[in-house]
Amino acid sequence: MSTFADLPKFDDLKDKKRYWPAKPGSRDEGLGMLRYLTAEHVARVVKQEIKTGERVCLNWDMTRLEAPGFNRFPTEHEIVPIPNYEGIAWDDIWRFNPQACSQWDGFRHFSTDMGDGTRKWYGGTTSDEITNDRSDRIAISHWAQDGIAARGVLIDYVSYAEKKGIEVNGMSGHPITLEQCQEIAKECGIEFQHGDIFFLRCGFTKTWESISMDQKKEYRALTQAHKHRHSGLMQSEAVARFMWDNHVVAVAGDGVSFEVRPTRDNEWSMHNYCLAGWGVPIGEMFDLERLAQLCKKLNRWTFFVTSSPLNHPRAVSTPPNCMALF
Repeated sequence: MSTFADLPKFDDLKDKKRYWPAKPGSRDEGLGMLRYLTAEHVARVVKQEIKTGERVCLNWDMTRLEAPGFNRFPTEHEIVPIPNYEGIAWDDIWRFNPQACSQWDGFRHFSTDMGDGTRKWYGGTTSDEITNDRSDRIAISHWAQDGIAARGVLIDYVSYAEKKGIEVNGMSGHPITLEQCQEIAKECGIEFQHGDIFFLRCGFTKTWESISMDQKKEYRALTQAHKHRHSGLMQSEAVARFMWDNHVVAVAGDGVSFEVRPTRDNEWSMHNYCLAGWGVPIGEMFDLERLAQLCKKLNRWTFFVTSSPLNHPRAVSTPPNCMALF
């Protein structure tokens, strides 16, 4: 059984960009850091975090991102009659890209530069394996078997910035520093634990819902020209060390990417480190507005999190189907 005690410290990693201990193609490889969410760990967190039974779901309205960036298409939904049962029963048909709403980025989503002109995905997975119809290596289905259950921690940068008179715009490319996150944690009485899911509220969904459709179309065009700006966590070696040494099993935010874009230092891009390097899922465009309100009401910024990824043997990403319980 894998335990957090088995993990080396960041400074002891032989290759800080890659920690691939599991057998290629195995369930442990498919789970990445989620393999440390053992039944014993989850039972302990449940007792620690669930007190009042209050809960909130973290899935953003699937119709909100009307003009997704990067040439992605928005969610399409059609209500249709069942053939030969018109007027009696209805079905619906969905067409959606999980990357155009709340989603977990799976390990098949983003690769790492191997330093020899090639790129590989977590564990050394290749593009050929990902596109192979018979391969489920590092697919979302490994997460879907038992789901994700862990302690969540909310770093509410939006509320912190508003109190300090800092303008909040989730589409400004504003970098949120590790020092600010640690200050927020101290103010909120948060003590990080191994196995946490680190949530960061940077304000993208709130900003998006406040702008015009013309501004949204302009955003879409900017992403095509690689001139987009998204607020998020600043990239640095200190951030990577913090995430690793606290053994965070997943990160998630309300931004289009968890880290700030454009990043000032591509060397420390969390997409490289989390997804391809360490097997840490990245959640994007989660709805953290009601979560922040509930945290303020209860004066608690830690909670129990459940997530049930879609069960598809080759999936790259998935809607989170995520709930926070207090």
